[in-house]
Amino acid sequence: MFFLTPVLVAVVCILVLWIFKNADGSIERRKGETRARAHARPWVDEDLKDNTDLHQGEEDANDWQESEEDVEHIPFSHTRYPEEEMVKRSQEFYELLNKRRSVRFISNEQIPMEVIDNVIKTAGTAPSGAHTEPWTFVVVKNLDVKHKIREIIEEEEEINYLKRMGHQWVTDLKKLRTNWIKEYLDTAPVLILIFKQVHGLEASGKRKVHYYNEISVSIACGILLAALQNAGLVTVTTTPLNCGPRLRVLLGRPRNEKLLMLLPVGYPSKEATVPDLTRKPLDQIMVTV
Repeated sequence: MFFLTPVLVAVVCILVLWIFKNADGSIERRKGETRARAHARPWVDEDLKDNTDLHQGEEDANDWQESEEDVEHIPFSHTRYPEEEMVKRSQEFYELLNKRRSVRFISNEQIPMEVIDNVIKTAGTAPSGAHTEPWTFVVVKNLDVKHKIREIIEEEEEINYLKRMGHQWVTDLKKLRTNWIKEYLDTAPVLILIFKQVHGLEASGKRKVHYYNEISVSIACGILLAALQNAGLVTVTTTPLNCGPRLRVLLGRPRNEKLLMLLPVGYPSKEATVPDLTRKPLDQIMVTV
């Protein structure tokens, strides 16, 4: 037994060292895989973060404005349609929006600015957390500014396609025949850049909390797409990866605003084409419980 004890101790020590070594290696491998996935599939939100992003817990509580105590409530005005008309209206609206496509070939023909005013007012009817309305729509018509936007986006997009996005993502995009060349940023008569306000700024200089700001602005973007389709205009939704901070500075937007989406808007060019795609049928997108 006296001879076995040192041997057993040595064996146990070797096993413990082996277990810890493999555990450390496994952790490092998992960390490496996580880093690789993050590099290959960057979340859009990560692109939109720069050194101006706020961590509310680190801010002085005195910097934040308290909410209004009360808001007057008024009677709600509602139009109720007969069931047959409801069905008809819903079907017609579906047929209108079902024609909506992402169009990358946009004419340089000018469009009425009153239409742009109206569609953005329509987007501004979107619901928002605590009615904070955390959106800013920047309309760009200036040719030089549009070209600078294109230069910034194409510079970053080339890197995205070649390095950041990963093989699978780039492969999935091939069928859409899209790449880092964004000619429509020059040709479209109007660019609409939608910024989310991560917090508001009161006249007193205090910050106002904007609840669910990204969800609220995303809803507004959806309504804007529907309004553009209703007006007979085309666009393509773009989320300029890794361009947000530079575009914010170019457009002179404040530090509390982060770029969420960019829409080139206009009429389709005469040679415009779109992929021959189909949408999922109702039974694949709706579940009734």
